[in-house]
Amino acid sequence: MSEIHSTAVIEPGAELGENVSIGAFCSVGSNVSLGDGCRLISHAVVAGRTSIGANTHIYPFACIGHQPQDLKYQGEPSTLEIGANNIIRENVTMNPGTEGGGMVTRVGNNCLFMVGAHVAHDGVVGNHVIFANNATIAGHVVVEDYAVLGGLSAVHQFVRIGCHAMIGGMSGVEQDVIPYGSVLGNRARLAGLNVVGIRRRGFSRSEIADLRKAYRLLFAEEGSMSERLVDVSEMYKENQAVMDIVDFIRRDSNRSICQPRTEHGT
Repeated sequence: MSEIHSTAVIEPGAELGENVSIGAFCSVGSNVSLGDGCRLISHAVVAGRTSIGANTHIYPFACIGHQPQDLKYQGEPSTLEIGANNIIRENVTMNPGTEGGGMVTRVGNNCLFMVGAHVAHDGVVGNHVIFANNATIAGHVVVEDYAVLGGLSAVHQFVRIGCHAMIGGMSGVEQDVIPYGSVLGNRARLAGLNVVGIRRRGFSRSEIADLRKAYRLLFAEEGSMSERLVDVSEMYKENQAVMDIVDFIRRDSNRSICQPRTEHGT
């Protein structure tokens, strides 16, 4: 049985699943769909053409589904799709898509968005992703599964963040971050592998050892990146994690790959 506070505003047309809880002074728009067990704590606003999966919890003053912060947006019927079992904390903002990005913003399952995090228009966020306090992604950003964005970090539009990557706190990310990579800095540079994170995910010692060897080969000074990719893909074709990196680098992208800092600091 759903529980709706007397001060909440639920517009006609909104679809509510079973056992939904909507707290004081919340607002749910007419084109919103809330899955079973969703909980809006209080003072949360869900607007636009927004669908939210089961058992997602939204905390006070989160603003979900309002029109994108893009001056090119002209009221197109774009959408925001949020998966199940997410935690969306206070003051989080998420915007729907735009005509220039496929008309949809997507967020996966089992993610944590801490206070003040922002998901901009046309973003794609995978599963088990963590945005720490005030982490922000611009439009058209892709964040793959198990990635972690540190507090106050910001990701430039069209950047890709690979699976299991770690973005250090207060980093500004302008280039694609390889899967399992760790970046940090005002203008972030690749600082190695997210070894702590992948250990926590249960990767074996041999898998991690191969990742380290492949990383050193990929970012060695000898040869071109395309040549090194061929060598690594042949040497570690049985290691899925290494191949995740190879495939990621080979995909088309609007951005270059984030590189380690050189001896000269560039």
